[in-house]
Amino acid sequence: MQLKQLLTDDDAVSPVIGVILMVAITVILAAVIATFVLGLGDQVSNTAPQASFSFDWNGPADGDDTLNVTHDGGDTVTAQNLYLRGEEGTRDCTGDPEGEDNLGDTWDTYSDADATSEITAGNRAEVACLGSDGEVDVVWQRTGGDNSATLSSWEGPDA
Repeated sequence: MQLKQLLTDDDAVSPVIGVILMVAITVILAAVIATFVLGLGDQVSNTAPQASFSFDWNGPADGDDTLNVTHDGGDTVTAQNLYLRGEEGTRDCTGDPEGEDNLGDTWDTYSDADATSEITAGNRAEVACLGSDGEVDVVWQRTGGDNSATLSSWEGPDA
């Protein structure tokens, strides 16, 4: 037996590397396919946006009992996926202000935006005739309604 020839003979190296690469590719493909078959791929795209909102309540001293909700920054959100929900509280409003008795509607109900508008930093909505004991949540809800998250909350001074 020639030991020197055994150490320099690399005829079997190429098939071994080929087999290792084929096994690695098969494992990676199986993992990717399993992720989507088991539904894990859908969960990644269903995450709620990260956005911040500020609230400015104009109480009875200002004469209008309105709450201004402003998108301060973060992700852009479609108006039809953004809801203002909560309790209007004890109201003392005269007339028929726009937005009265409809807390729970989408952002476009309370602003100049239409349902397909993208709500970005600086966009504002106004909830009219809101009592000092009212509570409002800014809620993102995915189209289809199977996923939602509260992005921000406000409680009136008497809540």
